Amino acid sequence: TAQSACLGMKDVKSPLYVLAAAAGINLIGDMLLVRNANPWLGGAAGAAWATVLSQYGALLMFLKWLTVKGKENGSVMVEDKMKIDPKMLESNKDAPSKGFLSDSHKPISILNPLRLAKAKSTLEKFVPFVVPVTTTSIGRVSGFVTMSHVASSALGTIDMAAHQIAVSIFWCLAPIVGALNQVAQSFVPGIFARKKGRGRAVALRKTSINFIKVGALFGSVIVALVAMCVPEVSKFFTNDTVVLSRVKKALPGIAVFLGFNGLTCVGEGTLLGQNDLKYLRNMYASFFFLVPAFMLRLKWRALSGIEVGIGNLWATFSVYEVARAILWLGRVAWLQYKTERDVENAEGATP
Repeated sequence: TAQSACLGMKDVKSPLYVLAAAAGINLIGDMLLVRNANPWLGGAAGAAWATVLSQYGALLMFLKWLTVKGKENGSVMVEDKMKIDPKMLESNKDAPSKGFLSDSHKPISILNPLRLAKAKSTLEKFVPFVVPVTTTSIGRVSGFVTMSHVASSALGTIDMAAHQIAVSIFWCLAPIVGALNQVAQSFVPGIFARKKGRGRAVALRKTSINFIKVGALFGSVIVALVAMCVPEVSKFFTNDTVVLSRVKKALPGIAVFLGFNGLTCVGEGTLLGQNDLKYLRNMYASFFFLVPAFMLRLKWRALSGIEVGIGNLWATFSVYEVARAILWLGRVAWLQYKTERDVENAEGATP
């Protein structure tokens, strides 16, 4: 939430600094805790504790950053209809979010649940977003959970080992384009909130096209990385040639998924920026049931004796990503068509 708030104020540097520091905490925690012999503090538990410490460290750093006023920038009262003063943003272009809440909050007060009762008007602004955002998050996760379930329960130990390597590499590459979603959410609302007219329609079209180009470019770069680097990187995880051969079978599906992921992220971010929450809610509610249903069919086939491997698993999952990209960009195109049609109708009705 704090990261999104900074990005909403066009502050891309502050989250970078905070998350880089959090990553450092995680690294130091891993170095100190993983080698510990205590089963509650070392090994996998140590890695988990290091992640927890890094997350709380990032929380504290964000709280201080948002509630402590800088030397040059002013601050804004949140209760003032959540409006941002352009002069405040101009006074500190490098970090416009610094001290944004200093006039209304102290670091500890943000965590006080009793303040929510005093901010009823603010809560009412967020209520319409709760169900769509929650549904969207759950819909995203369901496919990954089902995929891991199928790999662990039906494909055997070798494919499961290969799947763990594939997932580890996947999550190293996916965030490269995942940030495009938040960037779109930061820039599109400002254009979408303009007065309806030809200029707004043109700006929305140009912005959407530019984001699509960037998404396609990032996707292409990641596909190249998967093809050239993953086979070699996999050797750092294991020297078992059988497992490595199974990882190679997953590469086409991973490449297709990540290749379309950039388009999916920019499409979803653009829809969120245009407040098309109902569409996303309905689609992800459908995915919550459809994606696991298709993934579980692989499990049933494997348990019935039909050969199913990690390649089939990732190929099926990549179809889901291609479908999302087509649906999101198709919806963006439809909304753009409606916007331009409304402009033409308004201009035609003007004497």
